[in-house]
Amino acid sequence: MNTSIVGRHITLTDSIKDHINSSIQNFKKYNLDIISVNSIISQESKNSKNLISFEFTLNVANIDTIVIKQRDKDLYNAIDIAVDRTLKVLRRHHEKIVEHKATKLTKVQSDSIEDNVARELEKFDSEIIPMKLNSYKPTNIEDALLDLKNSESQFKVFYDNDDNMRVLYKTNQDSKFGLY
Repeated sequence: MNTSIVGRHITLTDSIKDHINSSIQNFKKYNLDIISVNSIISQESKNSKNLISFEFTLNVANIDTIVIKQRDKDLYNAIDIAVDRTLKVLRRHHEKIVEHKATKLTKVQSDSIEDNVARELEKFDSEIIPMKLNSYKPTNIEDALLDLKNSESQFKVFYDNDDNMRVLYKTNQDSKFGLY
């Protein structure tokens, strides 16, 4: 983390620099990738009042630049308030990263659906025999009926010419078939 302290119209003493540097060390506790921290102190005269303006400019990886400005009559008070405001912004960003690690909805749904299907199939292992469809090309109903009559299968699943999935099955009655 690169730090710089700039004074405009004010002389920077060692105690001011030490106070700012010790305050900047608090930013490290959130484990964010802070690239640089620029501190600018300036003295302004407005309406015959002398105000100290303190500004933090933080460059943090993966987010926009954070700029915190604070004005006060006392320099140390302005620094402390600016540090508190900066810590609040960094804490919010840190919490957003840590607490909002959301899993994708498709992953949650697909995992739970696959688990439920697997559990249901385990119940019927002795009764259900899984089968795969041979082809997915469209078939006429007449052709599907001929295939079912010539085979020992109880049903035939196929796509008709309108791209609808159909099921042709043998009924209990002689020479009768059902179509779904």
